[in-house]
Amino acid sequence: MARIVSLGSALQDIYLIDHDDLVPTTIGETAIFGKVLVGSKVDIDRISYEVGGGGVNSAISFARHGHEAIMIGNIGRDSAGAAVLKRLDREGVDTSYINVLERKTTGTSIVLLDSKSGERTILTCRGASEQFGNFEASDLDTCTPDWLYVTTLRGDMVTLEKFFRHAKETGTQVMFNPGVKELEQKDDLLKLLRYVDVLNVNKSEAAKIVPGMVLTELMYHLNNYVRTAIITDGAMGGIASNGSDTYRFGIYEDTPVRDATGAGDAFGSGFLAHFAGGHSFRNSLVFASANSTAVVTKLGANRGLLFGDEALHPMPIQKI
Repeated sequence: MARIVSLGSALQDIYLIDHDDLVPTTIGETAIFGKVLVGSKVDIDRISYEVGGGGVNSAISFARHGHEAIMIGNIGRDSAGAAVLKRLDREGVDTSYINVLERKTTGTSIVLLDSKSGERTILTCRGASEQFGNFEASDLDTCTPDWLYVTTLRGDMVTLEKFFRHAKETGTQVMFNPGVKELEQKDDLLKLLRYVDVLNVNKSEAAKIVPGMVLTELMYHLNNYVRTAIITDGAMGGIASNGSDTYRFGIYEDTPVRDATGAGDAFGSGFLAHFAGGHSFRNSLVFASANSTAVVTKLGANRGLLFGDEALHPMPIQKI
């Protein structure tokens, strides 16, 4: 097993769940929760308190797979932060590198979830997960990871470059799943890719980094910057290449979606959890797809994460 550091956000997710008052309505090409009126009081069916954020979700995925999982992130000194720590401790994640910011609250998301359709709207106050400049890349010297897994740092390219460069200097491999704020800084993002061993993006994100309209074209251009890249395309599956082998894959299973929160994190962290455990590139893609499918069948961004020892059925995947 490997030692993997997750660098990213930590949030408490508060679900407001209802079966008839949060019905999605379409106006033109825009879908809204049409029955929630300004100034009204809406009775909901139930509330569920979960934890999430890219750092939390990925760390839990690695720990469940049997890896030594370490998280670097920020929380506040409040009940939400305590909930994050309690959950990570229960999952066996090393939380000793998590910073407690005294003047910030722990990031919190309010998730409006329609229990019939699985559609949701998320309202997020990022709080302590809004900033990452207090992180020190020297933490990698003390925890000596085999892999550094990074989700969005809200566009903090300075901190990203600092960690990525230090990882390369110390022989740590890097997997990166950039967010909206990083994609808005294309030139700086392209410079960062020199340090990245595995890049994980969806189709629309890939198109913001390199030219192209179809998956094979996007992959061709991405491989000029990073040896191993994975591009997902929702229900259409995706494409992945490690520089020598390229696979086109479908979805693992067409299953009803209870809550899509965390599906992307489950795919990326699921791939690395399996790959770092010694499995092949192809089989790691299958597990990533299965992990993502499992997550959307459960409420919350990480309760459905797999443990790596499940018997998986075949899925559409072809070497091209």
